[in-house]
Amino acid sequence: MNEYEKMLDNEDVIIVEKHFKSKAKGLCKGNKIGISKTLSANEKACVLAEELGHYYTSVGNILNLNNANNRKQEYRARMWAYNNRIGLLGLIRAYSSGNKTTYDMAEYLEVSEEFLNECIQAYTHKYGECTVVDNYLIRFIPNLQIYEYYFKDNNFR
Repeated sequence: MNEYEKMLDNEDVIIVEKHFKSKAKGLCKGNKIGISKTLSANEKACVLAEELGHYYTSVGNILNLNNANNRKQEYRARMWAYNNRIGLLGLIRAYSSGNKTTYDMAEYLEVSEEFLNECIQAYTHKYGECTVVDNYLIRFIPNLQIYEYYFKDNNFR
């Protein structure tokens, strides 16, 4: 069972795959979420995560992104999706499993490479140049780098 199929087992919402007339990949209205049928399973999981982010964090119709409050809600839903599907620990797990490229990391995490790159950009905006999680230093600038930190000898590897 892939991640998308696992996510379909959500008792809070009704999830329907459908064809959209627009370029939309997903839409959340109340407790109903529509996902485009034309996407791959990994893409569907990413879109579903974002729409669940809207379900759990957004209020009202936020389609007009000229409104600052709507942009904030969009950002909050996207961050919810990034944390749900990847998270900082997911980046560490993917890297520790030998995945060094974003393509390999995306495959390991069962997300699209586009979603992973957007996640890294969002984390760069949130954390700046780097952040420390457990015994790992995650650098976002100039590109994604993950180092294991050993407290015993105060060195990075």
